[in-house]
Amino acid sequence: MKIFAVGWNYNSHNKEMDNTLVLNEPVIFLKPESSILKDGKPFFYPDWSSQIEYEAEIVVRIDRLGKNIQSKFAYRYYNSYTIGIDFTARDYQAKARANGNPWDISKGFDGSAVVGEFIPTNGEKLGEKEFYLNINGNEVQRGNSKDMIFSIDDIVAYVSKFYTLKKGDLIYTGTPAGVGGVKIGDRLEGFIGEEKLLDFYVR
Repeated sequence: MKIFAVGWNYNSHNKEMDNTLVLNEPVIFLKPESSILKDGKPFFYPDWSSQIEYEAEIVVRIDRLGKNIQSKFAYRYYNSYTIGIDFTARDYQAKARANGNPWDISKGFDGSAVVGEFIPTNGEKLGEKEFYLNINGNEVQRGNSKDMIFSIDDIVAYVSKFYTLKKGDLIYTGTPAGVGGVKIGDRLEGFIGEEKLLDFYVR
């Protein structure tokens, strides 16, 4: 199983991170399978970082083999979606960027790809999906797929140019503004519309 993720896919997030780049194509990175955290299991705060930040995102799950997919047919290649968290060790990421080094550790460490309960697409295009994240009962982040720079179907098509998509692969589609830190004891709850699909604690 492969886990793809998209960086800088919401202008609101890019602004809050002082990223002024104009993107002509999606920014893609990968997380290892060991980064998956599901079924409401707790996220254990790593002892090697002091700045773990959440990034709430819509996640789609691939359900058939695909290569060089056209965007107009991309919806046929994923069968379900959910909300997920792309945890980032921001201190490690900043250090890697400052030194011109890869920042895989900051994004791909164990438990960094939290995924909620999946909703079937029933063979239909997703359309606009609003999602939000609560921490300890307070809303901290809200976004809508209509505000993506690159649509979900465009992302699927783009990724398939370089990687053969296989059943079970996941694609994290980017985060809007509102990212921030977590601490031990926090409860994170993720919603698409008003349906809660994600509920776990930081330990």
